[in-house]
Amino acid sequence: MNFIFYYFFILPISYLPKYFLYFFSNLLYVFLARVLKYRKKIIHKNLKNSFPEKTENEIFEIRNNFYKHFCDLIVESFRGFSISIKSIEQKITIKNQDLLNDFAEKGQNIILIGGHYNNWEMTAQRMPLVFKHDLFAIYKPLKNKFFDRKMKSSREKFGLNMISMKETKAYFNNETDTPRAIIFGSDQSPSNSKKAYWTKFLNQDSAFLYGAEKYAKSFNWPVIYVSINKIKRGDYLVEYQLITQKPKEESYGEIIKKFAFLLESDIKNQPEYWLWTHNRWKKKKI
Repeated sequence: MNFIFYYFFILPISYLPKYFLYFFSNLLYVFLARVLKYRKKIIHKNLKNSFPEKTENEIFEIRNNFYKHFCDLIVESFRGFSISIKSIEQKITIKNQDLLNDFAEKGQNIILIGGHYNNWEMTAQRMPLVFKHDLFAIYKPLKNKFFDRKMKSSREKFGLNMISMKETKAYFNNETDTPRAIIFGSDQSPSNSKKAYWTKFLNQDSAFLYGAEKYAKSFNWPVIYVSINKIKRGDYLVEYQLITQKPKEESYGEIIKKFAFLLESDIKNQPEYWLWTHNRWKKKKI
């Protein structure tokens, strides 16, 4: 069944021209938002708690725009299975790659930290094409082995290397001749809230994965925030911001706090582009 769904549904859609691809996204929007009402209660609750100053009409507008963007993300993820180098270079523009390449030329490893904001999947695919570092990304393997292989292959097609969360420690302990950069997606709710770092984020006490800061301080790798802005439908602009060049000198939690502030600023600027379907605040601070 997985084979049929992939080769007779997902892959054919991935080859559709832009007009038809987003026409399919529009149909998907009607189904998810109007018919299925996919995770509507969670989305609405997250938005209300994050923006208590906004009216019901404003919350409704953000939610509606989020559904449209979410459906675009789905079809753009399909497109990722067959996208060409030329096409992805047109869709993802990187503004200040020199900031990272300067570290590579000095032989300096770095950590990239970002959130599930705008099209993080396509951005990760695009980045190896301009990097002088060997680029890696931490991920949690899917339970479905077939789609885990397909997703991993799609993400790695232009040079990105995927590392299972369980292999993170071994990756950092492994010394190489070529400078490395590793991507952490650090805005998901941690499985163990006692080991998380807690800070105010979007008007709420929020637990953050601490791994990026832990490894940055242990190995003294500079940390850079990856900001992704949506220019128009299907087109994104990536800009890097240095969080710290000397992580060992930062106090406990400061790196995560700075990351949370930067991500929050992006979300407040364009709230419809964050992943509101995730039950981010299901665990409360003890």
